[in-house]
Amino acid sequence: MQVYLVGGAVRDSLLGLPVHERDWVVVGGTRDELLRQGYREVGRDFPVFLHPTTHEEYALARLERKVAPGYRGFEFQFGPEVTLQQDLSRRDLTINAIAKAVDGTLIDPYGGQADLLARTLRHVSLSFIEDPVRVLRVARFAARFAPLGFRVAPETLELMQAIAARGELQALVPERVWQETDKALGSADPGSYFRVLRDCGALQVIFPEIDALFGVPQPAKWHPEIDTGVHTLMVLEQAVRLSSETAVRFAALVHDLGKGVTPPDQWPKHYGHEEQSVALIDALATRLRIPTGHRDLAVLVARYHGNVHRAFELRAQTVLEFLEKADALRRPERFAQVLLACEADARGRSGFEEQPYPQRQYLLAARDAAAALRPSAADISQRSGEQIAAQLRARRLQAIAGIRERLPSP
Repeated sequence: MQVYLVGGAVRDSLLGLPVHERDWVVVGGTRDELLRQGYREVGRDFPVFLHPTTHEEYALARLERKVAPGYRGFEFQFGPEVTLQQDLSRRDLTINAIAKAVDGTLIDPYGGQADLLARTLRHVSLSFIEDPVRVLRVARFAARFAPLGFRVAPETLELMQAIAARGELQALVPERVWQETDKALGSADPGSYFRVLRDCGALQVIFPEIDALFGVPQPAKWHPEIDTGVHTLMVLEQAVRLSSETAVRFAALVHDLGKGVTPPDQWPKHYGHEEQSVALIDALATRLRIPTGHRDLAVLVARYHGNVHRAFELRAQTVLEFLEKADALRRPERFAQVLLACEADARGRSGFEEQPYPQRQYLLAARDAAAALRPSAADISQRSGEQIAAQLRARRLQAIAGIRERLPSP
């Protein structure tokens, strides 16, 4: 029985990146042997075992054969007769098909090291087209490694296009789509994820609401980049600069979905796109089972980003109403996220990338001033509930107006 380090741990160490988890493949071994040595079996579709001490994953070398549509439509063969090269042949990309022996020797039958040097994401074999999840994985790797100069090989992109054309993406389960998307949103360049999906025809299948934004014009006065899809990815890029939280990045990505359904005879204006965006976000979140926190934040940004941009034009009463509707007084952390996504929207335009956004500081100060006010013990003892509420509201309006007066003109 021989054991090899495989996959991302080998790849990342060769790139000089931190290795966060290690996966191992066992060649020439059996399930009974591993169980006798104290390994714990956890695999559902094929034998995967946890090391008794390190708890790292060890999988028996295996082959797979496509027997049905979808990413679960595989039949697995495993056993001591399966070779390391055969096991590596079923992996998605050459850079993930490098193994390392216990003595440090690298086994690289498919040219993974050369593709690491060439910064190329290339499929291992034509069996790549059998698993639609690989479309998402390649797009995610493109997002993660874009800062290092990695690009998808043209021939691999063609196979991804073939997967999309065959309708295989329809078999993806929502949880897996969101899992890959959330990882991509947390990467260094999530925009590359959506660009690659669009290049291979997958975006219109998986995220039709986002795909519909490309080619839709906006007023050049406010959006020199014109195209709403281009603007959307620019906003996402700014969100990456402002926050590492995937919820903020997701909200930035989907804040303008409603512009994709504006009738062309109304272009380049988009009246009422905010509420259209809210409806589309709800539908998208339901379809892909996106976490409630992500959905709720995205809905707030879609509905109120215009108010935030116009914050200095709003009366104190309108600002307070906005704070109340956004539940900002009770949930300051989420409100801060809303403002970050709105700032990303403002900066995500050609020529506006470095512009200041004092609206965020103003609304944060207004929220803090309003939230700091509480009824006194005397108020509670001497006034009715309606009187207390009215007095508190008046004091909060006065505090917000005072904040606005002390700020320099934008």
